[in-house]
Amino acid sequence: MNTVHGNQVHDEDRQARAIAERIRLERETRGWSLAELAARSGVSKAMISKVERCEASPTATVLGRLSGAFGLPLSVLLALAEREGDRLARRDEQPLWIDPDTGYTRRTLSPGNGGQLELLEVVLPPGVRVPYPASAFSFQHQQIYVLEGRLDFIEGTRSHQLSKGDCLQLGAPSDCVFINSSDQAIRYLVALTRRG
Repeated sequence: MNTVHGNQVHDEDRQARAIAERIRLERETRGWSLAELAARSGVSKAMISKVERCEASPTATVLGRLSGAFGLPLSVLLALAEREGDRLARRDEQPLWIDPDTGYTRRTLSPGNGGQLELLEVVLPPGVRVPYPASAFSFQHQQIYVLEGRLDFIEGTRSHQLSKGDCLQLGAPSDCVFINSSDQAIRYLVALTRRG
């Protein structure tokens, strides 16, 4: 095994443990049982238990449901799992999360010092569809800016086709689906601010 691959595996293991610990901490801080979090999130008790014990890596959809149940944007849940940083976030130090189910990647571009604006870079592989419940959008304003490819985005009952250079501001929180129907990866930027 080469060093780069070894470091990547070590970083992924560290991040998985940090996410597992954060989910357990958020649940216990609220005094919720596994069953109560399952009822609030729509994620099975067995899956939550496996995630907390680091026996399963949560998918983007599972994390979206859990963050919604906690009343936290997904980006905040992931940021809380990472250590605090300073005002500069260098590319090679930016947290990168990979959905084990789809290969979808989410890189936190913003420094981890808790600023008002958060920037994320997402790469959606070909043929991938990632749904999020409305609860994942309840606590933030969000804009999507397409850097490469064409993104099909379903927002409640509305459908948007976004091409390179297009920027969409999301409306009121609703169930959403990010879809890549092409044979090329899509890369887009997400800008988030907390709702007042």
